[in-house]
Amino acid sequence: MDQAHKVRIFDTTLRDGEQAPGYSMNAEEKLLLAQQLAKLGVDTIEAGFAASSPGDFESVRDIGHTLKGPRVVSLCRTRFEDIDAASEALKGSFNWGLHTVIATSPLHMKHKLMMTPEEVLESSIRAVERMRSYTDSVEFSCEDATRSEPEFLVKLLTQVVAAGASILNIPDTVGYTTPTEMFRLIDRLKNEIKDADKVVFSVHCHNDLGMAVANSLAAVQAGARQVECTVNGIGERAGNASMEEIVMALKTRQQFFNLETGIVTEQIFPTSRLLTQLTGQPVQPNKAIVGANAFAHEAGIHQDGVLKNPLTYEIMTPESVGIKSNNIVLGKHSGRTALADRLKNLGYEFSRNELGRIFAEFKRLADAKKVVYDEDLEAIVTQGAVDGGGRFQLRSLNVQSGTHIMPTATVEMEVDGKVVREAHFGDGPVDAALNTIKAITRSTCHLTQYKVNAITGGTDAQGEVTVSIEDNGRTATGRGTDLDIIVASAKAYVNALNRLALRSQHVAGV
Repeated sequence: MDQAHKVRIFDTTLRDGEQAPGYSMNAEEKLLLAQQLAKLGVDTIEAGFAASSPGDFESVRDIGHTLKGPRVVSLCRTRFEDIDAASEALKGSFNWGLHTVIATSPLHMKHKLMMTPEEVLESSIRAVERMRSYTDSVEFSCEDATRSEPEFLVKLLTQVVAAGASILNIPDTVGYTTPTEMFRLIDRLKNEIKDADKVVFSVHCHNDLGMAVANSLAAVQAGARQVECTVNGIGERAGNASMEEIVMALKTRQQFFNLETGIVTEQIFPTSRLLTQLTGQPVQPNKAIVGANAFAHEAGIHQDGVLKNPLTYEIMTPESVGIKSNNIVLGKHSGRTALADRLKNLGYEFSRNELGRIFAEFKRLADAKKVVYDEDLEAIVTQGAVDGGGRFQLRSLNVQSGTHIMPTATVEMEVDGKVVREAHFGDGPVDAALNTIKAITRSTCHLTQYKVNAITGGTDAQGEVTVSIEDNGRTATGRGTDLDIIVASAKAYVNALNRLALRSQHVAGV
């Protein structure tokens, strides 16, 4: 691929995306998603903020030392302790770099940093020099760049290039700019920064005014050759630029942009679905590229046109983004071969042992419902990563409830390897189950959110429950799936308790 016409995809789903409320992932889930991002073909994965917590440090290290394809980076402030922590986490990785950020707008410098422009300039240079002592792959970001003074940006970026930065990132941190303004800013920086031809220009756009993708594409037209984005467009507030929208815009309108990426577009939908399964946060049906309605046609005129020629209403094929058309119905009589083929079509491939676990769970589910849908399979695939082991394991649950019966739950669990069995009442069957689990685990947490979704349609659909809990200022989110919504609720609650216990260990330095 001609590098002058290639746009690098820098994926920050595991860092900026995960910072959004409701999108927190544990270490096992982050690694699973990072491996899928590598399969997708992203150029860079921002694995986290290593200095922020022991858990993030371990996650960044595990991803960096596992992946052999994409460059893995950690975000740092310009503080030496951040840079040193990120380097310590990533050193010895197959392909890694460091990414530092400091605010450069008058508003942020005065009110957030409480620093003068001269102090920001000095801190930036020292940080880049420190990073260069560890690696040649150094990215420098000007937070709130689109509300910064262009003259100051030129001065600052010229000096960080001289200090050794190889990538200059221009973030639209609060989604304030417009495509025309973004084009002009990138064009000016490329023309006025000394040695601009020796570095890669990057953009990181937020979607507060719904223009993150448009602003990113405008920057690319002006000469930026890296775009920072997230799967499904997740991220702070209204989210980041959507990876799948940028990639497919460049591919679908290749003659217009004359640019391309290294993304394996057939892996876009499997990656999107994996993220929704891991976080329990679905995309809206009308989401471009990966939404449920993206390739759906209900209006008669549209249906007639698509049946005659799909190009009448589809500017890209479903297959090009990994949405497979498959008429094989999976049920209790299906074998391993059919299951493996469907999983492969969904973008998953497993070892014999992993497939054995999934097949056993598939058979259990197929015995309970007539048809097992793709969404059911995805829930089975990700459930192992979601559970992630832990102190508490649910063994059995029985509930009595009705119009004239006090809701009662009997629960058997393993707590640190010891079997414990108790029964408690509640205001309803779910409340009784969670009260019993809380008593068994001796937890003092309280429930802050409880959400139920049906994975598929029909009365035999699996229920997907997401819960959030809080204890002494620490929070955790858990997810569970089952045909029985009460069992799914119990699984989600136990999953959240395990995550909370793991975070408590990290805080204690265990």
